[in-house]
Amino acid sequence: MIDKDHLTDIFFDLDHTLWDFEANSQATFDQLLAHYSFPFDTATFMEAYGPINHAFWKLYRENKITTEELRFVRLQKTFEAVNCPQTKQVITVLSKGYINQLSTHTHIFEGTIDLLDYLKPNYRLHIITNGFENVQQKKMANAGLAPYFEVVLTAEKAGIKKPHPDIFNQALSLAETTAKNALMIGDSFEADIEGAVALGMQAIQFNSHDEPLHNHCPIVENLAEIKQYL
Repeated sequence: MIDKDHLTDIFFDLDHTLWDFEANSQATFDQLLAHYSFPFDTATFMEAYGPINHAFWKLYRENKITTEELRFVRLQKTFEAVNCPQTKQVITVLSKGYINQLSTHTHIFEGTIDLLDYLKPNYRLHIITNGFENVQQKKMANAGLAPYFEVVLTAEKAGIKKPHPDIFNQALSLAETTAKNALMIGDSFEADIEGAVALGMQAIQFNSHDEPLHNHCPIVENLAEIKQYL
């Protein structure tokens, strides 16, 4: 259960938690791939892209690959996975187009605005995200999320990625609060939950992509369930 007695600040992850990364990625690829005569549809491409992107973000989070490698190789490997390898030039064009267009799409998870409206009168709301500064700010503005949040800390701005304690400590400091008074809501057990709990924060996992169950904190399958804890 969640102890609400000292809780004043709630920190959210953004992608896969509030902003629907998969839906927005599919909308972006629908636009980009339409300019080519590839022998597959977007749904087939996305089925391969999802787990590949997730795996490469883990490598990026662990500082094993660079930003440029993340953006290029995830597409390279996806084209290989659908048996349609592409040249460096094609992948580079698509990678740049993807980054430029992704933040223009505005799909958010069902219940996002309702939950934020429910929490806003009682808690200060913030974002801690491993995404890139300019891209994440655009996502939030375009999707109507920006007005709900006070502190928005990206890994690019912090110089460190979740689950490293430094990014959580920076966010707590910027929010002028303490771990005892804070709760983290995110989709990734490794990045969001373990990182927050290690600092003494409370946490709730929104299990948006079927991660293994655990007993480190409450786990919800939809955002509306969070209300029962807060």
